[in-house]
Amino acid sequence: MAIKIITDSTSDIALDRQDELGIEIISLSVHFGDREYVDGVDLTKPQFFQMLHDSAELPTTAQVNPERFEKLFEKYRNSGDEVIGIFISGKLSGTYQSAVIAKQALGAENIHLIDSLTVSFGLALLVYEMIKLRDAGKTAAEICSAVEELKRKQKFYAIIDTLKYLKMGGRLSASSAFLGSMLHIKPIVSIENGEIKAFDKKKGHKAASLRIAEMMEKEKPDPSHRIFFGDTDSPQFLNLLKDAAGSVADISDSEIIALGSVVGTHGGPGCVGVSYIAQGDS
Repeated sequence: MAIKIITDSTSDIALDRQDELGIEIISLSVHFGDREYVDGVDLTKPQFFQMLHDSAELPTTAQVNPERFEKLFEKYRNSGDEVIGIFISGKLSGTYQSAVIAKQALGAENIHLIDSLTVSFGLALLVYEMIKLRDAGKTAAEICSAVEELKRKQKFYAIIDTLKYLKMGGRLSASSAFLGSMLHIKPIVSIENGEIKAFDKKKGHKAASLRIAEMMEKEKPDPSHRIFFGDTDSPQFLNLLKDAAGSVADISDSEIIALGSVVGTHGGPGCVGVSYIAQGDS
């Protein structure tokens, strides 16, 4: 009996790595106006950011509907395999709820579903931990239990380079965006209980990176779990964050995930971030 791991495209794990990692990725769709694109299939990450740059309106993402999950789960229902699905935070998308509806419709007891309470490189981190546990021979129940524990200790921080997209999304006034841009203000966001929250703001990427390093020093990343960085093709900003993080933690075995449409829509180009499992209970 095999264990199958399923996640969604908001994990920002490259679709061409599915076979290598032994996972399956189901894609959300991205809408620019009335045009629909399958995330990662019809629209690559560089294409997405170019279209975002050129667009007068923010794109929207559409969740995976229950019917698509039913089709996906159907092939595993009678296979004898155990299936674990882990998806974008239920507070950010209805995708997880769609999976729950599909499982209930099929009455499939061999399918186990997890609300990751995170997204992008934070979700990728949990998927990689599941892969590690699966390859170590853990059962589906053991993997699910371990991931639920890891979720409580996971930290996620991202630095936003431009305020343009927060303004376009109505999360920031035009005057605040203008003033912030003039002063080179870089907001830092975190994820808490599955929601993206304003955490802090600093003048410039270096100061913002050092602020995240302060949190890493305080929260102490657990060295038995890899640190994941998120990046929107911004090597200079990523290097600032890696340098700051590397001054307080071992990042030699870290993974870099290219940010996609979900975080990218609000963070825009130049957004970088880090996720890790903290030591202790929370």
